[in-house]
Amino acid sequence: MLKPILAATAALTMLAAPATAQDYANRELTKGEAKLAKMLDGRVAGEPERCIRTIGSRNLTQIDDTALVYKQGRTIWVNYTRTPGSIDSDDIMVIRKFDGSSLCRTDQITTVERFGGFLSGVIFLDDFIPYRLPEDAEG
Repeated sequence: MLKPILAATAALTMLAAPATAQDYANRELTKGEAKLAKMLDGRVAGEPERCIRTIGSRNLTQIDDTALVYKQGRTIWVNYTRTPGSIDSDDIMVIRKFDGSSLCRTDQITTVERFGGFLSGVIFLDDFIPYRLPEDAEG
């Protein structure tokens, strides 16, 4: 009985992990994944961080069913979130920050329908992954 539970847990863990380049190479990309791949083309992922410094939220982009992206200088920060299905660029994000100068994985994000004003979802953040151009690249 324990083996099926462990197998199911392992499978769910694999589904929750962000996709790797190899995963993308083995299947067709969704529209959101293709958009993100184009944004990150030529960039190298760095070590994930719990929080990033932000100024407002005007640079925070929603990529439908995929990720939240924050551009800061030459760095693109990606948060794949634990609930990518809740990301819809037609919705308005309401962000409740616990540290006014940073966006952290513990902050609360709800989404509201743009025209109806009704609560449409909740986004649970994960760590932010920095993607930077290699030192020898121009950009």
